[in-house]
Amino acid sequence: MSINISNISKVYGQQKALDDISINIENSEIVGLLGPNGAGKSTLMKIITGFIPPTSGNIKVMGYDIFEEPLKVKNSIGYLPESNPLYHEMYVREYLEFVAGIFKIKNKKERIKEIIELTKLTNEQHKKIGALSKGYKQRVGLAQAFIHNPDVLILDEPTSGLDPNQLIEIRNLIKKVGATKTVLFSSHIMQEVEAVCDRIIIINEGKLIADSPKSEIQKLWKDKEVVIVEFKENINEVQLKNISGINNIVKMENGKWKITVDNQSDIRPLIYDFAKNNNLTLIGLQSEEISLEHIFQNLTK
Repeated sequence: MSINISNISKVYGQQKALDDISINIENSEIVGLLGPNGAGKSTLMKIITGFIPPTSGNIKVMGYDIFEEPLKVKNSIGYLPESNPLYHEMYVREYLEFVAGIFKIKNKKERIKEIIELTKLTNEQHKKIGALSKGYKQRVGLAQAFIHNPDVLILDEPTSGLDPNQLIEIRNLIKKVGATKTVLFSSHIMQEVEAVCDRIIIINEGKLIADSPKSEIQKLWKDKEVVIVEFKENINEVQLKNISGINNIVKMENGKWKITVDNQSDIRPLIYDFAKNNNLTLIGLQSEEISLEHIFQNLTK
């Protein structure tokens, strides 16, 4: 087991940032950690990496206890914080040599060459970090996280601020590296999580509220169904609420309505009857696959 998180809590004064979190992550899993701002994602990552201690509970990384063997834990982890704190006055290669020296990497020159090629920094290696674009700075941050060939990667918002092309490149890089390592990364971009992760964990207000393989994520919302409805006439939400079984109604920008209902009964006949009884023309009615974004929104309200 790569990461064993047991009953972790973190309290700041009167605020409980994490509340009795327990998670086990196996070897070679790519796990997406989701949650609203302030949910406790970064706090959990900082505790795993040893940046801050928990108030209670314990964590083991690759079998090493964060309290008893902290240096072995840190040596097992590659960490990219959300802020990506780099030395902007250093050159890319110079910075990677510095990091490699901290980890006492053997064959340092060969490893730096390998990691520069892996992160596609070849053309940027002789530039100052401060002169790089946001995308290349993220690559440098990933390079320093990978350079000592750790068993576990902790990546906090690794795709933040990247353009679509950069997103695809970093996504592919994470998947390539994650084929042989355990990766825990947080993101606000649901498409990235769905594209990269094997498993999804959601925390909210410091509590673990969901933990599921990606293939089974829709079961988190197994008792609901979403339909998209469009009428020719203008109607309002109050009218739609007269339809039995509706849980939630959202008006979309294109004049359509997104309706969440209990899926224990077919809602379509009720919508047809509603249109007929109110002399409305039904233009469209279709089921929508429940997305990770929809599940996230409903679980973290």
